[in-house]
Amino acid sequence: QVQLVESGGGLVQPGGSLRLSCVASGSLFNSYIMGWYRQAPGKPRDLVASITSIGITNNADDVKGRFTISRDNAKNTVYLQMNNLKPEDTAIYYCNARRVAQAYWGQGTQVTVSS
Repeated sequence: QVQLVESGGGLVQPGGSLRLSCVASGSLFNSYIMGWYRQAPGKPRDLVASITSIGITNNADDVKGRFTISRDNAKNTVYLQMNNLKPEDTAIYYCNARRVAQAYWGQGTQVTVSS
């Protein structure tokens, strides 16, 4: 069992930055592919970025060049650095941990981009 706790969301103006963190409890953190997803009202939950245990990343097209995912296996933590935020980035951001036949979600953190 893995528990995920996100933090770092909030209200930011367009063009601003935020860094989200997700701390995982339990063991074998470095065996999981970690990801950030987001869900805006009335829309499906979509992948934002993911990172494997050895640091191979995958970013959604609409965040490439603006968002960076990273992980610290020693701290059981995954980060999402978000720069040049846009109003369309407004959503609840969820942390995800997955490996074969297992997937876990955090409770989500709200990110609002507005002037």
